[in-house]
Amino acid sequence: METRLTDTTREEQQEKSLFLFVVVVGYIVTFAEASHGGMQYSIPQLLLGIVFGVIYLTLGFFETEILRHFSPRTRNTLFFPIQVTLVFGIGWTLGPGGNWLIGLPLVAIAVERLSAWLRWFVYIGLLAAIVLPILHYSTWDTAFMNALIISTAIFFVVIITQFRLNERQAREQAEELAIRLENANHRLAEYASQAEELAATQERNRLAREIHDNLGHYLTIANVQIEAAKVILESNPQRAQDALDKAHEVVKMGLSSVRGSVSALRESPVENRPLQEVVATLVDETRASGIAAEFNVRGEPRVVDEKVALALYRAAQEGLTNIRKHANASLVDVELDFSQRDKIRLSVRDDGAGAADTSGGFGLIGIRERVHLLDGEFRVDTEIGKGFCLEVIVPIEEQDGV
Repeated sequence: METRLTDTTREEQQEKSLFLFVVVVGYIVTFAEASHGGMQYSIPQLLLGIVFGVIYLTLGFFETEILRHFSPRTRNTLFFPIQVTLVFGIGWTLGPGGNWLIGLPLVAIAVERLSAWLRWFVYIGLLAAIVLPILHYSTWDTAFMNALIISTAIFFVVIITQFRLNERQAREQAEELAIRLENANHRLAEYASQAEELAATQERNRLAREIHDNLGHYLTIANVQIEAAKVILESNPQRAQDALDKAHEVVKMGLSSVRGSVSALRESPVENRPLQEVVATLVDETRASGIAAEFNVRGEPRVVDEKVALALYRAAQEGLTNIRKHANASLVDVELDFSQRDKIRLSVRDDGAGAADTSGGFGLIGIRERVHLLDGEFRVDTEIGKGFCLEVIVPIEEQDGV
């Protein structure tokens, strides 16, 4: 915006300088023509012609300040008739030698300010203001020939000014568009930051729920074992000891679960590790739980943005966790597909019990939201008795291969 104001001010200064230059040249031509033709000015005649020029220049330079109490429409209604009259007065008083030059800036100003049909009043009035002094000092033939020449000059000034006005408007529109695009980029950056923060918050919330659920589960079991041990401590010490041992093991499992969740909060599992490697680790954990699991990588693995990698890792983690908890599956197939240049696809499929409700629990909802924040696709395909398939497709920018 500041640059635009600076450019506008510079253009206004250039226009005023050109205006002054043309008027001065017009007076020089007028005096030269008068001298060449042997015309002699009286002192009042000379002073009046110069006063007309001073008023013409002053109104041209300081119109806004002089006519500030009037509306723009009224200001134009006053400005152009006064200036045309002054051009006529200069030509009538000092001779028609250069008043056509003095009047031409009014043509450019009319193109910039007035509608197409209103400009004609200025063109016709200015032509009359220039030709009538010629007729006063010369013949009809000379006036007619000069009228044709001056009409041509007015035409060229109109064309040139219109081209210049169109160029300025196009530049202003381009600058306005650039400002809008810059503002839009700032807003997109803010939205991206908010989306990233939202994803982090959702992930923290998910882990908090996991800590709550897991710890509550383990503590409940431990409490039951301790209560049972208290009841049979005197009557059956051996069974009481077994119950306490089980409670101890359960508490250890709970502590391990909490440590894992806290570790997940503290650092990213995909940091400085290839995506296919961290997904393969999840598949190995599933195999260790007693479920046959296959992992396939299609295409050439690539380095991807950490946010994309984390979203795919969490999707694989959630899918495999749900399989271990709920699916009662005997076979799991995980596929990571790099074969398309602009996207990565992850699928986790099992042959388990399936589900009637495809909306998913909190974990799947969190994955869906995370993927949608990356403009990706989240799909679930399942039927009772026909297994469960989770598929995630995330767009990526082209990166170097690994």
